[in-house]
Amino acid sequence: MAQFPKGFLWGAASASYQIEGGVKEGGRGESVWDAFSHTPGKVKNGDTGDRAADSYHRWREDVQLLKDMGLGAYRFSLAWPRVAPRGDENWNAAGLAYYDGLVDALLDAGIEPWVTLYHWDLPQALQDKGGWQNGDTARAYAAYAAKMGAHFKGRVTRWITFNEPQCFVGLGYGSGEHAPGLRLRAEDQMLCWENMLAAHRLAVRALREIDGENRIGLASCGGVSCPASDSPEDVEAARRHMFPEDGVFRGFSHDSLLDPLCLGEGDGRPDFIGLNIYHGAVVRMGEAGPEEVRHPVGGPRTAMGWPLVPQSLEWGTRFVYERYGLPLYITENGLSCRDWVSLDGKVHDPGRIDFLARYLRALSAGIAAGADVRGYFHWALTDNFEWAEGYDQRFGLVYVDYSTGERIPKDSAAWYRKVAASGGAEA
Repeated sequence: MAQFPKGFLWGAASASYQIEGGVKEGGRGESVWDAFSHTPGKVKNGDTGDRAADSYHRWREDVQLLKDMGLGAYRFSLAWPRVAPRGDENWNAAGLAYYDGLVDALLDAGIEPWVTLYHWDLPQALQDKGGWQNGDTARAYAAYAAKMGAHFKGRVTRWITFNEPQCFVGLGYGSGEHAPGLRLRAEDQMLCWENMLAAHRLAVRALREIDGENRIGLASCGGVSCPASDSPEDVEAARRHMFPEDGVFRGFSHDSLLDPLCLGEGDGRPDFIGLNIYHGAVVRMGEAGPEEVRHPVGGPRTAMGWPLVPQSLEWGTRFVYERYGLPLYITENGLSCRDWVSLDGKVHDPGRIDFLARYLRALSAGIAAGADVRGYFHWALTDNFEWAEGYDQRFGLVYVDYSTGERIPKDSAAWYRKVAASGGAEA
């Protein structure tokens, strides 16, 4: 049986471009993902986020879903181009009003809003000026963060500056798989990293000056390494594999991403670290040092093709807390399944329930071993637009019929409700 600390936070997560739709409503400006998804060949099946899960119109239903599950928090992102259509300080009143309604409804339902300021949907107007290659983007982001902090003062106190920088830089400006679809040289990608880090520091400073109650973090998805056995040799091999000798968290493309932010003092040091963990590498000590162990042939994999590695939640939290000593939250964890509506009108997803039980038990083991983990956000609340995968992947606790927007809670939603109500004991 899993055990979690008293007051442990149970929540669900989402991101603006993946769920909202309404891309041309309420004065919203164009984002890099609008431009990218409308470029032929960039997204599977030619899918776009134009409608997504239609949360722009159905957000009240989503709040009710969270309430029905008894969850204490909702992690969602603000669409920068919805509140600042051109990325400047000409704020869009209709966009702010949309998020006012969502935040107020969450608070009325007893659900704490956890706001991600940047989940990849950069205003296209800023990309036209160089995007994250341009230092002006960092200054524009700082102004945006300050405006959001002031606007939601007293209502929002939990902020995440950036979601998975290594993805929006590495995939967006490196491999070109994600928006804006560029393939830059390493030195030009480095400039994007430097501007993102500057933006983070400026935002943290602004949010702290606005409200001393604000707590600010960054959500990462750096690679997790797990020991192949409990032997001290394999544990050390996994630690060294995850944190090589140069001090870089494996999976991050910039050597100053976490260490200066978490180990140093000053404006950029976060109050907590968010970890987005779905799987990990299994590592043993070989003759020449740490070596990865191949996942079993024919072993279990999610619909995304990711291997099941439940122990990644144990060792990922243990190693990160050991290194940085900051409170941790699992800001994303879940899986895509081949879900559909059965003849009885329900959505049965036993694979998701089994997956989550395994991962939550491993997380409990990490906490028992000393990791200061204070909350868990399931990815995702609803099925949504899964970036370059389009609508082929379903991660939600709630099924979405994309033709109508109808929501159908899956079996996993009822199971997760019991987990939250029991403080994790039912996992």
